[in-house]
Formats: sequence, structure tokens, C-alpha cells
Amino acid sequence: MAVDYRSVAVPAAILYDAPSQKAKKLYLIKAQTPVEVVVRLEGWLKVRDAEGTLAWIEAAQLAEGRTLIVTAATGELRQAEQADAPLVGRLDKWVVLEYLGPGTTGWVKARHRDGATGFVRSTQVWGL
Repeated sequence: MAVDYRSVAVPAAILYDAPSQKAKKLYLIKAQTPVEVVVRLEGWLKVRDAEGTLAWIEAAQLAEGRTLIVTAATGELRQAEQADAPLVGRLDKWVVLEYLGPGTTGWVKARHRDGATGFVRSTQVWGL
């Protein structure tokens, strides 16, 4: 079974400890943040975030569009899928990138919100 990643579609979504708006509110998650869908339940999804936390979110709060989040202390966006390729930009931890597709083994194609496009090592991001 393939892993299902989604991204937050609203400016800020509430994550709960159970699939109900009456459940305990755990924290907010900002727009475009990627999450992994673990369980589906009528209008609710149990998701895992980049730090491994499990929580419930209303399904309507998520988009099909896929994003990645930098989990390394510093990520590097490069022009090609090589460690010595020209650098497009450095990425701070927790920066969100648009997922554009798989690259060769160990790399993924992504776009920064400022429009810069390139390849980042898969070990530097979460959401794959």
C-alpha cells in the first residue's frame, strides 16, 4: 500500500486527540505543511507530522497537493541531482517546498515559494 501524503489547505488547522471537534485540541498546523495519512474515518483523518506526532484533522482541511518540509538543519536546493551541482539556494529547517516529482535515487525535484526550482536530497526533507 502506498503512503498517502497531503498538505494543509487552510491558513491554520487544528489537530485533535480524537476524531471530533469536541475532542482535546492539541496544536495548530500551518498552511501547506505536509502530513502523512495513517487512518481514514468518515470526515476525519489521523495524520502523522514530520516530527512523528499522530493526531486527528478534519479531512476538509487537507488538499491533495503534495508538499515537502525541510527537516535537516540546512537543506540545499541544487540545479541537478548531484552533490557538486550549482547551488540554487540554501533552505532553513521547516521551510515548505512544493513537491514536483521524484528524481534519481536519493533526490527529489521541488520548488521554493519564491519560484526557485531544483533538486534536494531526500534525506533533507520529509513528505516522501
